[in-house]
Amino acid sequence: MSYKNTIIGILMTLAISAAVVMTLTNRNAPNRYQDNSVLPDAYMENVTATILDKFGKVSMKIVTPKMVHYTKNDTTDFTQPELTLYHKSPNPWFIASKTAKSNHGIDQVIFHDDVTIHHPADFKNPATVIKTSVLTVHPNERTAETTESITMVQPNSIMKAIGMFADMDSGNIKLLSHAKGEYVPD
Repeated sequence: MSYKNTIIGILMTLAISAAVVMTLTNRNAPNRYQDNSVLPDAYMENVTATILDKFGKVSMKIVTPKMVHYTKNDTTDFTQPELTLYHKSPNPWFIASKTAKSNHGIDQVIFHDDVTIHHPADFKNPATVIKTSVLTVHPNERTAETTESITMVQPNSIMKAIGMFADMDSGNIKLLSHAKGEYVPD
């Protein structure tokens, strides 16, 4: 009987020692989920967000089937976003892509993959459609820019260039380099 008690005592001591060692080791090990800034803190589905200016007028609208927010850099990922920017013209600018990411709230939105910018004709500017692979939009400044290749279509013309800067308030679009235009008759 004493042989059995000795074996049981040794096994109990080993089990308790192992539990103590494991507990102390886990306390000192870094938690791989400790940095919560890389984890989403919110997500929304089927979003339509309307943003008003300080006078209560609609300045921007964002439509997306899914958006995920992260606390790090106040970043949001958008799936198939559609951004509408309202400005002085009666016709807003429409921007769409497969994905987008905003940094620091909505100060900067970077659109990726099949980006299309559309502005219907107004009293100062012709109808314009621009296609590119990446576009950075500054909604509060009403500007958009890219260093990638673009194709811009306006009535009777198709232009291609590398890089572009657009002032959405004035409607001015600056092609940055390697600009080529083609006249397309009706």
